[in-house]
Amino acid sequence: MQSSAAKQRRKVVPGNSIADSADKQELLLLSAAICNNDDLGPFIRKAFASGKPDSLLHHLRHFARQKESEIEEVCKAHYQDFILAVDDLRSLLSDAESLKSSLSQSNSTLHSASLPLLSSLDSLLETSTVSSNLALALASVSSCVRLMELCSRANYHLSKDNFFMTLRCLDAIESGFSEKKIPSTTIRNMLDRKIPEIRGYIEKRVSKDFGDWLVAIRVASRNLGQLAIGQASAARQREEELRVKQREAEEQSRLSLRDCVYALNEDDDEDVISVGSHDSSDGIRSDGAGGGFDLIPLYRAYHVHQTLGLEDRFKQYYFENRKLQLSSDFQVSSISSFLESHQTFFAQIAGFFIMEDKIMRTGGGLISRMDVENLWEMAVSKMCSVLEDQFSRMQTANHLLLIKDYVSLLGVTLRRYGYTVNSLLDVLSKHRDKYHELLLSDCRKQITEALAADTFQQMLMKKEYEYSMNVLSFQLQTSDIVPAFPYVAPFSSTVPDCCRIVRSFIEDSVSFMSYGGQLDFYDVVRKYLDRLLGEVLDGALLKIISTSSLGVSQAMQIAANMAVLERACGFFFRHAAQLSGIPVRMVERARRPFPLNKSRDAAEEMLSGLLKAKVDGFMSLIENVNWMADEPPQCGNEYVNEVIIFLETLVSTAQQILPSHVLRRVLQDVLTHISEKIVGCLYGESVKRFNVNAITGIDVDVRLLESFADNQAPLFTDEEASQLKVALAEARQMINLLLSNHPENFLNAVIRERSYNTLDYKKVVTISEKLKDPSDRLFSTFGTRGAKPNPKKKSLDALIKRLKEAS
Repeated sequence: MQSSAAKQRRKVVPGNSIADSADKQELLLLSAAICNNDDLGPFIRKAFASGKPDSLLHHLRHFARQKESEIEEVCKAHYQDFILAVDDLRSLLSDAESLKSSLSQSNSTLHSASLPLLSSLDSLLETSTVSSNLALALASVSSCVRLMELCSRANYHLSKDNFFMTLRCLDAIESGFSEKKIPSTTIRNMLDRKIPEIRGYIEKRVSKDFGDWLVAIRVASRNLGQLAIGQASAARQREEELRVKQREAEEQSRLSLRDCVYALNEDDDEDVISVGSHDSSDGIRSDGAGGGFDLIPLYRAYHVHQTLGLEDRFKQYYFENRKLQLSSDFQVSSISSFLESHQTFFAQIAGFFIMEDKIMRTGGGLISRMDVENLWEMAVSKMCSVLEDQFSRMQTANHLLLIKDYVSLLGVTLRRYGYTVNSLLDVLSKHRDKYHELLLSDCRKQITEALAADTFQQMLMKKEYEYSMNVLSFQLQTSDIVPAFPYVAPFSSTVPDCCRIVRSFIEDSVSFMSYGGQLDFYDVVRKYLDRLLGEVLDGALLKIISTSSLGVSQAMQIAANMAVLERACGFFFRHAAQLSGIPVRMVERARRPFPLNKSRDAAEEMLSGLLKAKVDGFMSLIENVNWMADEPPQCGNEYVNEVIIFLETLVSTAQQILPSHVLRRVLQDVLTHISEKIVGCLYGESVKRFNVNAITGIDVDVRLLESFADNQAPLFTDEEASQLKVALAEARQMINLLLSNHPENFLNAVIRERSYNTLDYKKVVTISEKLKDPSDRLFSTFGTRGAKPNPKKKSLDALIKRLKEAS
């Protein structure tokens, strides 16, 4: 309190008794600065600046004297209290000396009394220390024993290459025995040195085993891929066999064979590559059924790296190595052609991803689904690129088909493991047109060779298997009854050869389109089949017809072949529908035009042309006809007898191989030609004039020809037989007009349309003018002078005049 009061007194600014004086003011300011512990530098600088340092010194001394007086007053005020305190302290010192003597005496008494107890206490402390040391020693020994047991177990597992359990023991040593818990410095130093060495050794060993596994797994992957694709191929083969049985059942049902027995064969085995996995003492072991691969080194390495805390690094290392392996698998062999190496190429990739799928599902997170999908996307991109490049170089359809089949099997195999293969199938679909163009080119060559090798003679079959192979297999038979052998077929070798080529084309086309991602591909197959028949086969037949020098028998055989091929075309479209999975009844309901119309018409035209040439040879005998005969011949002229003999011989031969409708068309064309030749002869320059007797003879000739046409009725229907007679209509109508009693009826439109609709005005005029005869019966203008004019002749003259005026 006194100190506080003194401080307060020190901070009091002196009174302003001399406020009017400048020196007093400076003194007050200086005093206030000193009391407030302010800096006196400004005062000193001011004093020296003004040249009055003495004044400043004077003020400082005055302030010091003031403070000394204050101190003196304070000391005087407290001096009495100090004297009293000193007296109290002297009395207290005396009491302390007494207390010291008492304490010394008490201490001596205590020491003399506690000496035995202290001796006992020392013995107790010594015994307790010995006991503690023994307990610590026993605990240390027990700890060392357990530590040595773990070390021994670790050494045992390490000697057995059981690395996972070795690391488990090392982890137990580190977690159960920290540095403070290991009593032996030697053991601690040994563990500090050996544990990292053991871990390093294990890491090197599993890394080496993993590296060896990476090398061996490539061969195992290829074998696994080949096995998986082989099983997919076997499954596809069984499906094809089942489809064949279904088609046979449908065909039998279509033919109404009710006594068929149907059976369903079920296969218990499944074509799945089972990869078993079971726990071993060191991790997981995986063996492919027939694949011959072992995942122990991989899973061991992964578990070891997990234990070492290097899981992420190992995952990355595994992914990068497998990615490099996949990239190397994409290298197409330059030693052999892609056709020879494509199975190995795709089998390697298939095995790779089957393996990755197994590792993804059983590897405990070694590789993620995203990583596998990234690898698959890279693989698909590369495979598409390789296929695009290789397909662009191939010029053989069979090579394209072989690779397409294997790629589709690859797609089927990997789709079962969850991989998307649409991009691969798109590449196959993209080259569909090129494949079919190459296939059409191959078929064009084969058909050309088959036609060139054919002699166009009827095919002789000596055995039943030949009949089955050449007739039944293409449904060319006209009866279900098997003929007697040897059997002479109504077609030549061209027909079964071309049928085999077309059937092979259909099967190859369906094979390319099948398993390509498109379910309904019949329209595509049908489009290319139409091209094969309408462009290739029809074009080849047209070429052989137009460029070859063929005889009548060969031309007849070609026409017969066309009729058989017309039946075969129905089989082709049914076969395409069956292979494409389309009900046959849908194809049968759809009536399609015959795709070989051009070659069929050309063949019939060629046959007709050759027959007409033959007939022309016989018709040349018409020049021997006596056009001014006195009497009409009774049995026809010589030329018509020769023609009829030729036609009868032709029919007897042709009906053995030509269908009735073809024979009818050919005969009708020939008879039409004969009719035209007869009329042409009457119209031509070679005949200047003729009489009614000659026309009557021609009438007999036409009747003989009509009789021949009527005699063919058993071969044709009534309508077809009547059409044969219609072929002679022009000659018949011309003869009827010339022999008519009222030829001017030709001018009547109704009668002309009914009876003379095939006659030409100019021909009627020209031929009518040539009819000259003095007989009354024959409309002659050469009657006797007094004779009555013949009305028939008059009618004919009127007809001629009217027709000339009309023209």
